[in-house]
Amino acid sequence: MMSVTCSNLEFGRTRLDFAACGCSSSNVSTNRVAAKVFGKGLLNNRCRVLSTKTPEAFLSGVVAGPPPPVLDLAEEEKGLPSMSDMFEVVSEDLLTLNKNLQSIVGSENPVLMSAAEQIFEAGGKRMRPALVFLVSRATAEIAGLKDLTKEHRRLAEIIEMIHTASLIHDDVIDESDMRRGKETVHQLYGTRVAVLAGDFMFAQSSWYLANLENLEVIKLISQVIKDFASGEIKQASSLFDCDVHLDEYLIKSYCKTASLIAASTKGSSIFSGVDSAISEKMYQYGKNLGLSFQVVDDVLDFTQSAEQLGKPAGSDLAKGNLTAPVIFALEKEMKLRDIIDSEFCETGSLEEAVEIVKNSGGIDRARELAREMADRAVENLHCLPPSPFRLSLEQLVNYNLERIK
Repeated sequence: MMSVTCSNLEFGRTRLDFAACGCSSSNVSTNRVAAKVFGKGLLNNRCRVLSTKTPEAFLSGVVAGPPPPVLDLAEEEKGLPSMSDMFEVVSEDLLTLNKNLQSIVGSENPVLMSAAEQIFEAGGKRMRPALVFLVSRATAEIAGLKDLTKEHRRLAEIIEMIHTASLIHDDVIDESDMRRGKETVHQLYGTRVAVLAGDFMFAQSSWYLANLENLEVIKLISQVIKDFASGEIKQASSLFDCDVHLDEYLIKSYCKTASLIAASTKGSSIFSGVDSAISEKMYQYGKNLGLSFQVVDDVLDFTQSAEQLGKPAGSDLAKGNLTAPVIFALEKEMKLRDIIDSEFCETGSLEEAVEIVKNSGGIDRARELAREMADRAVENLHCLPPSPFRLSLEQLVNYNLERIK
């Protein structure tokens, strides 16, 4: 277990305690506290959290026990449904959500509303609210509900607002010019308006969240907003750090990606009124699915073209963000460490680093990591009765893995 006495994050039965600074721990390494550049010129002392658990134990949320069965995807290789096909069973729910999203933003400030609408109108697959509806309907069946409640629907809207707010802020931090083929909010309106638009949407979603008057869900979703900030701090304080551990990468990935998905799936089941054991399984499903999605995205950053990605290949590595393929490659290739330590100061060094990652087996090991988490996600669904909604939840896991076949 990790032993740190600062802010807490729950990963199933495992409590991971950590903080960006000022933490006290018997397991915090003091022999490598390096000064890191955070943002522009601000020096930040980074403290390391060491875990006595293996990455496999971290992923499972338990200290020991046999691994879950591996998914047999042979039958899925042909004719996997598209994401829109998988969401067809909740298509009416998503149509209602799309109609409500812009009105729920509010009209107090036309500039902020226009900025928020820019990213809503850019589209996207609405995966997170679709997960809310799928889990809501799958668990409502257990609870004997005939239809979704207004709380289910409002939760889906809140989740999409929070996700959208995080994208606006991410684009500012990453200095991204395009999002889903359209100019980003900060590119159109400037950084000041973009930051305020993101803050506005976080605040608006928090107000609607409070009006749900369910303390458990309020605490659950509020933690997500905290996790976003924590994930960004962890990423910024570990740029170009070749000693970053896999479990640190997973914690950061949880904060930035999986936390919101896990809260979406658990919150949906809470509003269905199922018992806590099922809600916990839905949380674990969302966590494992979210982590698997993040690892797959990080693999694609090395295997897809710039046209497919919508950004230059290897862009995370160029910024010093070391993801699973790089972490695995560093275990074998000392030359890669030297190149990253130089922060790609020599012409062609980034391209050389990308080739080393591709040829080192790091991508294959990352693929296996994504599959392990996908296996766990499917296993978490076994508590649900067979239904079209459970089938779609399973297909989403397979769809994600198909992206890196």
